[in-house]
Amino acid sequence: MRILFAGSPAIAVPALKAVAAASATADDDNFVLAGLLTNADSPRGRSNRPEPTECAAAVEGFASRCVVLKPEKLDSAVRAQVAELKPDILVSFAYGKIFGPKFLGLFPLGGINIHPSLLPKYRGPTPIPAAIINRDTETGITIQRLAAEMDSGDIFVQEKLPLDGRETTASLSETMAQKAVELLPVALRGIAAGTLRARAQDHGMATYCSLIEKEDGLINWNRSALEIDAGIRAFDPWPLSWTTHGDSRLFIHKVEPFTMEESSGKEPGEVLGKDKDKGILIQTGEGVLAVSRLQYQGKKAMEWNVFLNGARNFLGAKLG
Repeated sequence: MRILFAGSPAIAVPALKAVAAASATADDDNFVLAGLLTNADSPRGRSNRPEPTECAAAVEGFASRCVVLKPEKLDSAVRAQVAELKPDILVSFAYGKIFGPKFLGLFPLGGINIHPSLLPKYRGPTPIPAAIINRDTETGITIQRLAAEMDSGDIFVQEKLPLDGRETTASLSETMAQKAVELLPVALRGIAAGTLRARAQDHGMATYCSLIEKEDGLINWNRSALEIDAGIRAFDPWPLSWTTHGDSRLFIHKVEPFTMEESSGKEPGEVLGKDKDKGILIQTGEGVLAVSRLQYQGKKAMEWNVFLNGARNFLGAKLG
């Protein structure tokens, strides 16, 4: 089975490596990594120099002979390049572009997509942050058939994952990446053998998530401690949650809801004091948050006690 892998960010790298490793194993001739389809290089970091996607950078280290395609759009020229690779199946994981019928027609076995949610829940580009923001008690990962409508294809494999309420997008993405490594070979072998049957999604139960913008990280202290905590975890590592202290932007990295006997009469965003075990206490619209890691823009992230050593006017301040 010749596989064209389509992926861009770090979450897709372990699955890409798994396909490459299987194609290099003598006793497993089911898989051949025919090529990588990834987004074009884009400016990053302070230098703003164009850099390859995480998948493109990674493949150089473990499959240097792999053909890497970085098209701006999937036009006829790209379809011709893909056809030359003679792929049997397309495997997509967080690629970032929509595949049209002409493109999918290049693959005799069609295409499959790895989606980190329990489809039909959270169709769209940000299912991991969505599960955290909504404080779900479980999520999951789905391998589905690629279809014309986004994330609407029939389901081949699906596995549930419990959530303990302390996940961040960074940590849950790592979990999903490893789950993809476990499930993808099973799905591919079943499809190749014709033994894996897909089931249709219940489209009436579909929910959707949208792109996250940089501005979404602004903390609204009028919201509850539980809501703010979920947002801070969902926006880690991007765009990060922030507030203001005077004229300075202040990034809040790590918090947890804090139970205290009395905080009535305090305004949302008011810094109440500190707890020696949990950190800096901040009033919200409902409840109190304990902040344990934070940083001023342009400075290093610090643990709360080190931060207070250099911010002596912080206790009692009003944030936002």
